[in-house]
Amino acid sequence: MAQQLEKDERSNKYMYSIIVPTYNERLNIALLIYLVFKHLRGVDFEIIVVDDGSPDGTQEVVKQLQQVYGEDRILLRARPKKLGLGTAYVHGLKHASGDFVVIMDADLSHHPKYLPSFIRKQMETGASIVTGTRYVTGGGVHGWNLMRKLTSRGANVLAQTLLWPGVSDLTGSFRLYRRSVLQDIINSVVSKGYVFQMEMIVRASRKGYHIEEVPITFVDRIFGSSKLGGSEIVEYLKGLAYLLVTT
Repeated sequence: MAQQLEKDERSNKYMYSIIVPTYNERLNIALLIYLVFKHLRGVDFEIIVVDDGSPDGTQEVVKQLQQVYGEDRILLRARPKKLGLGTAYVHGLKHASGDFVVIMDADLSHHPKYLPSFIRKQMETGASIVTGTRYVTGGGVHGWNLMRKLTSRGANVLAQTLLWPGVSDLTGSFRLYRRSVLQDIINSVVSKGYVFQMEMIVRASRKGYHIEEVPITFVDRIFGSSKLGGSEIVEYLKGLAYLLVTT
């Protein structure tokens, strides 16, 4: 697949900005960046790490990686403290120079091996957004217990029933956006945290943007702890009610 992508990219002059929010990802960020470079050979891209003041030394690791790959390929755009996932993407977008923007998690739950499929899907269809989905043939989840699978699936079914967004995975956060489209959608989004992703894709659907899906397997983090808790579930339900009223 990587070799085929290189052939396809010979006529692709686009630049891709990959925004990766981090908080305490010292054990994951180096492997993630290595894998991005491995799977995007022949592609013009930059990685923008938005770190929210990680106390575990994440920023120091990123600075070492800059010495290996170059500060023009890896940009560290740190913030002083945890300010929310949604604002991290906004902050990263301000520093992005790509024609397209990829957003993905740093904990290796979003494997960079899918990036060529995202790029190819966009090139083939002209889509404004390509989103990874766990809920179509070829997609799935690895490493979750039954309760978490049911919670995630239930959240998506509930949102599908109430909002009719036209995509199968609203709570996923592995996506490729045309930069101008991402900028337009962000300007109309008010949610923060994990609800941000759902509002983004719903707003995009309501605006009539062309959205395509690529099946992915979501893998639960190996290093570090999950940042999803009861408060995020409450915020999700509040966000769902808000979108039901405002979209």
